[in-house]
Amino acid sequence: MDFVAGAVGGVCGVAVGYPLDTVKVRIQTEPKYTGIWHCVRDTYRQERVWGFYRGLSLPVCTVSLVSSVSFGTYRHCLAHICRFRYGSAEAKPAKADITLSGCASGLVRVFLTSPTEVAKVRLQTQTQRRPSASGPSAAPPLCPAPPAACPVPTYRGPLHCLATVAREEGLRGLYKGSSALMFRDGHSFATYFLSYAILCEWLTPTGHSQPDVLGVLVAGGCAGALAWAVATPMDVIKSRLQADGQGQQRYRGLLHCVVTSVREEGLRVLFKGLALNCCRAFPVNMVVFVTYEAVLRLTRDLLT
Repeated sequence: MDFVAGAVGGVCGVAVGYPLDTVKVRIQTEPKYTGIWHCVRDTYRQERVWGFYRGLSLPVCTVSLVSSVSFGTYRHCLAHICRFRYGSAEAKPAKADITLSGCASGLVRVFLTSPTEVAKVRLQTQTQRRPSASGPSAAPPLCPAPPAACPVPTYRGPLHCLATVAREEGLRGLYKGSSALMFRDGHSFATYFLSYAILCEWLTPTGHSQPDVLGVLVAGGCAGALAWAVATPMDVIKSRLQADGQGQQRYRGLLHCVVTSVREEGLRVLFKGLALNCCRAFPVNMVVFVTYEAVLRLTRDLLT
């Protein structure tokens, strides 16, 4: 049931947080943006609302599988660790057990998410300018501009993006940035599940075994924000490595990307999008965890 509950919670979370994820990726990969509102205004002016949802279809189709694997792996690892250490899967786990299980769930998802992350980042950083407001009302030019004046987007959609990357860059292209993704997800998911467990314990009323809905909302939101605070430096590097390849390749690998980015933009580059990540993570993970817990309770009630 953890797999099912994780899948439903993941889809709900994507629906809530995707527009801000697009803004976050653009801030991290395009130095021209001076801040969150600059990016939001520029994206809306050039591409309207659709610009915030570029590449959404692929995450929606795959997030149920990825979220299911994350939550399912976490619960199964935790159960096996408790059975091995304490003799029962129902024993109360130590904080180290939760941390290890969370880290395992983060590492497992890398193999599933890397290709979709590449497609998502490429589509999110592929901008298309809208015609100026005076364009439609202006008189038609005497000499029409050649077709080359209207640039055709490199990628027509998620599947076309994946196929193009695979054809031009090979299998390695689909897993570009996976080393940074492993560093990001390993320790961030350990933080995610550990902080959620600790906060749930604190917010559980006396005489009860688990927190109420408000407690789950607060614990889930805080856990998500803390996880992204830890993940942001590697998330910046991951986004840059995955966006690289559109035109001339800038980075030779993870370390080269870190050194080049810090040398050119200073240490603060590693925290680009930190505030946005945390603001986005709070409502998204409130929804994820409250949906996850609700589905678990519903299925338990139906099966008993």
